[in-house]
Amino acid sequence: MTFWRRAARHRSFVAGGVLVALLVGFALLSFVWTPYPAAEIDVAAKLQPPSAAHWLGTDSLGRDIASLLIEGSRASIAVGLIAVGIGITLGVALGLLASARRGWVEELVMRLTDFGIAFPALLTAIMLTAIYGPGLVTAIVAIGLYNVPEFARLTRAAGNAVWTREYVLAARACGKGAWRISFEHVLPNIAAVLIVQATIRFAVAILAEAALSYLGLGTQPPMASWGRMLNEGQSMMYQAPLLAVWPGLAIVLSVLGLNLLGDGLRDLLDPRLARRR
Repeated sequence: MTFWRRAARHRSFVAGGVLVALLVGFALLSFVWTPYPAAEIDVAAKLQPPSAAHWLGTDSLGRDIASLLIEGSRASIAVGLIAVGIGITLGVALGLLASARRGWVEELVMRLTDFGIAFPALLTAIMLTAIYGPGLVTAIVAIGLYNVPEFARLTRAAGNAVWTREYVLAARACGKGAWRISFEHVLPNIAAVLIVQATIRFAVAILAEAALSYLGLGTQPPMASWGRMLNEGQSMMYQAPLLAVWPGLAIVLSVLGLNLLGDGLRDLLDPRLARRR
């Protein structure tokens, strides 16, 4: 049975794929169309309930909630892609180095990752904000640096298992160098694990970006952000509780979709789990 036929029968993969496709679709749509300009203020229309004119209502400044949500998906996608890209590029390189060289090199890399884990994204963002000021770039760098140790430790652990396989020993006997073996044999055989981890870290990145924006350390006005929408809706909970419900629901569905997609990919890409299906 081909991968896509098995994927179509996997409920978690299908549900996650639909939710992620919607997230990506809204992010792409925001570049060409939103019901209203997201930053357009209309005080006379503030705090309106959902209607034909404003599908999800308006906020305390009269901005259209649907437009803010659609444009906010762009920031979430950007942070997830770039932050995970930073983490997987640097982390995989360090992990491959540790598994290929072993000895004091592996020990040094692992101690550096331990040091990196001690600085969560929030603490890193606070330090970067103190130096460079708050903003989307600060959030991306902070989340990306936090992802590096996670990918490095995973790559090293999976790589060490591959280095003990017979085909790697045969490649070494043929005179192939450590880096050539790493890229020709180790990396392709751990790619499935890295792909699954990337989807999970993507979900974590969206949550982290929302948290940083909620605290005022992430995306800044006039750019839309789900986390900042939550912050602004918090003060209006008794007057207009839907202001906090819509961005919270967007975050939940996005993270849920990515986690379901990651679980589905894990089942589909793991030969042992695939045979059980």
